Amino acid sequence: MPRADRSLSAKALLSLRDRRFRRRRDLSIKSERAALAFVNAVGCCSTFYRFPEGLACLWEAVAGRPNPRWPRRSHHDAGIGLTWELKDTLPARRQVYYGKLLKGRPILVALDLVPAFYALVRGRQRARDYRQEYEAGRLSLTAKRIMDSLARDHPQYTREIRANCFMLEPSKTREFERAMAELQQGLWVVKSEERYDPTFSYRWELLEAWLPDHVAEGRRLRRPAAVERVLARYLEGAVFSTPALLARLFALPREEIADALERLVRARAVLPDCVVGGWPDHWLVHAGALR
Repeated sequence: MPRADRSLSAKALLSLRDRRFRRRRDLSIKSERAALAFVNAVGCCSTFYRFPEGLACLWEAVAGRPNPRWPRRSHHDAGIGLTWELKDTLPARRQVYYGKLLKGRPILVALDLVPAFYALVRGRQRARDYRQEYEAGRLSLTAKRIMDSLARDHPQYTREIRANCFMLEPSKTREFERAMAELQQGLWVVKSEERYDPTFSYRWELLEAWLPDHVAEGRRLRRPAAVERVLARYLEGAVFSTPALLARLFALPREEIADALERLVRARAVLPDCVVGGWPDHWLVHAGALR
């Protein structure tokens, strides 16, 4: 990769990231429409968790500042309430994907980026291929039983699935939750609704049934193109990063990261090896940061 012939200001880069992540009072999110625009702009974001690698966070965008302090009475906090409502409403209306996709943490993903994540996680697989994954030892028995139930009848609420899998006992709760997290991370299932009346419950659906066109596109997408799409979208929102941080955040091999970045550099979408005043090492910077 060619070296970037310039030194950049850390303050300017952080200020631009704060703007893109809406970590400013004048850009804070106050509505569902603004939240959807935010997710579509950054590609993917966490709900409440602050990823140390640098990922947009919906709660920060609602609060309009980085690293807001968790309030003592969170049930009465307007920012917490709005964030919670948005992370329920947007997926329920099928406007974004929501699931434990990165590091076992729940994130929101813009729908146009779902095919790229699907290509990275599942490749050309379909929902019915869960049996092959189980036989190969890559899917737990509990996750397979849940998929057996959903393959027969979907969508289902949590209690229905647990009943069908003979897991209604409280002692089975942790095992069930681990399996559901496993299936979310594998992009087998998606939480399509959070119901509060008459009792609180999640409704689960096969991702292939919930977003059939996006899954079909993901199955056609070549893995190198998917890596490139995810990194390009992330860097456009996050502004700067390093190959090591990208590999850690997205759990991708360094070789795939390097190949995708080389293509992005050739396309002049990313500047490599940037020197940032006061920061160690060299940095990747999205070309839009210098326009």
